[in-house]
Amino acid sequence: MSSRSALCLVALGAVLGTAAGCRGVPNPLFTQLSEARALAADLHVQFVKAADASDRAVMAETDEESVAFAREAERATQAVGGDITALGTRLQAIGFQTEASLLQEFSARFADYQKLDHGVLGLAVENTNLKAQRLSFGPVQEAANAFRDSLDAVAHAASAKNSCRTEALVARAELAVREIQVLQAPHIAEPDDAAMAHLEAEMSQRETSAADATTTLAGLAEPKMKPTVGAAVAALARFKELSGQLIALSRRNTNVRSLALALRQKPALMAACETSLAALESALAKETFSATR
Repeated sequence: MSSRSALCLVALGAVLGTAAGCRGVPNPLFTQLSEARALAADLHVQFVKAADASDRAVMAETDEESVAFAREAERATQAVGGDITALGTRLQAIGFQTEASLLQEFSARFADYQKLDHGVLGLAVENTNLKAQRLSFGPVQEAANAFRDSLDAVAHAASAKNSCRTEALVARAELAVREIQVLQAPHIAEPDDAAMAHLEAEMSQRETSAADATTTLAGLAEPKMKPTVGAAVAALARFKELSGQLIALSRRNTNVRSLALALRQKPALMAACETSLAALESALAKETFSATR
């Protein structure tokens, strides 16, 4: 519920309170009850907004979207805090102990939710898995292609006596690099540290294979081929450097971890908060104008 809607409800309550006053019901009490109901409704709306924005931050596909949704969630969370304080004041003024207890129950449950959600949002905005994925599809792919092109140039420039061996070494080096690229995708998606370590070991073996093949090619190369082989060595070094950056990002696993928290732990905390809010709104709805507390 918007602030404007809440004010409309309060105004309506004041009008009805005037009529009720003719029947002996205190106007201030009615007005405060109307305000309490409006605040409880807005509290529920803001809580739902905070949870929804947090989920969108987790699922966002860009850094900009993640940050924007995280800020939206934080604003709604602050609004929840403001509503809790204002509603507590109203309930204390009216003397509604049952509703005050329900609000305290929600506040405690919301604190647990907020603690978890703070961690979820902190992970979500880092986007390390998405960054690793973009690195894999962009600069890593470009470096792998540059390595391939350099090796192909080496193969075409090889002398007749070394052509067969050169082609075999080129194929070995290219295959090793492409296999590393294939292993990067499951590494980015993998949540388990041991499984990631196993994938890294396989990547390391293939890096060694590519490096050994390239070193052997350098030994076979005729003087005119040295610059071409040098380009291949540089491209492989660039590929290894970028692959190391990718693994470091993937190891952070912030997208995987934030999604796991959002799917496994957050729903139970949300449900507990929703239960308290529903009970609070129900209790306020049952209060009558004849209440004199």
